Amino acid sequence: MKKILSILMCLVLLVGLVTGCGAKKEEASTETAPEEQTYNWRFAHEEIDGSVQDVYVKEFAKKLNEKSNGRINIEVYPVGQIGDATQQTELLQNGGIEFAMVSPGNTGTIVPENQLFSLQFLFPDDMEKAHKVLKESKALNEMLAAEYMKKSIMPLSFWTEGAMQWTSSKALNTPSDFEGFKMRTMPSPMIVAAYEAYGANPTPVPYMEVYSGLQLNMIEGQENPLFAIEEMKFCEVQKYLTLANASYYVTCTGTNPEFFNSLPKDIQGMILETVEELSEFGYEVQKKLNGEALDKIKAAGYDIEIVELKKEDVDKFKEASMSAREKYKEMVGQRGAEILEELVSEVEAAK
Repeated sequence: MKKILSILMCLVLLVGLVTGCGAKKEEASTETAPEEQTYNWRFAHEEIDGSVQDVYVKEFAKKLNEKSNGRINIEVYPVGQIGDATQQTELLQNGGIEFAMVSPGNTGTIVPENQLFSLQFLFPDDMEKAHKVLKESKALNEMLAAEYMKKSIMPLSFWTEGAMQWTSSKALNTPSDFEGFKMRTMPSPMIVAAYEAYGANPTPVPYMEVYSGLQLNMIEGQENPLFAIEEMKFCEVQKYLTLANASYYVTCTGTNPEFFNSLPKDIQGMILETVEELSEFGYEVQKKLNGEALDKIKAAGYDIEIVELKKEDVDKFKEASMSAREKYKEMVGQRGAEILEELVSEVEAAK
């Protein structure tokens, strides 16, 4: 707990440094907010009502309302209400909203270094160990966070919504099965490169258009955590569900640094405390929803085959995926390479 709060406080110091150098600067924060002061904020996320992000964001809003004795009120916007995921991030950057879920797959062109999350077979296979790395990583919570700050995004927490699984119109048991395969991806150059390493034809498509794209055969497959696959009904228009666990869907609880720096210190403290409390909450929510989703898929009677990759096939994918790491270093430069190298060493230590 102390280590995580220490990392968060380092980010607070970064906020002051970054905003202090800008052309526009908010008045310095007071120590304590006046008792009569109320706050009305907006928090946009990237998923639909009832999803992992939705449950997390509503709990965030509830806790802050309780901690502030009703002075903090947060309006929650699911994806599509005020734009798509990329537009929500732009609103966060310019202060149009105060908080947003910022997933690297949707912001790889804004913070290129964050595309390391798109590399496959990078994190530990063990979800608990991956969760620990995300919470405690210097590479992510200090080095990568500093790159976000330069783009007017303050990461409060990196956390996972679960392992990424594949649905497809044909079996995907080895890298060669991806040859020419039209795989839907998020608009991240690194996700594209990750699937190109298998010989696929990656095709960026907005999240809310994936079902129709699969139905019309504009795309042949997609990747998502199980909860998203179930709630978006992708199994209705696919023949195979492969439990690949190739990577983790990592998202980021983000705020606008200039906004955060303008808040009284006690209000800042409430926010940081809430984020820390939600670390385990988010982990348990994704664990529950993903487990329930697989049960629902099996019980629904879909005409779909559920496949678990054999160890020898996983090893082939791991070997094929390594070329994408070199591609990442070429795409993002020296600083990105340093962040990746630090993260790889942290993952090895966690294993």
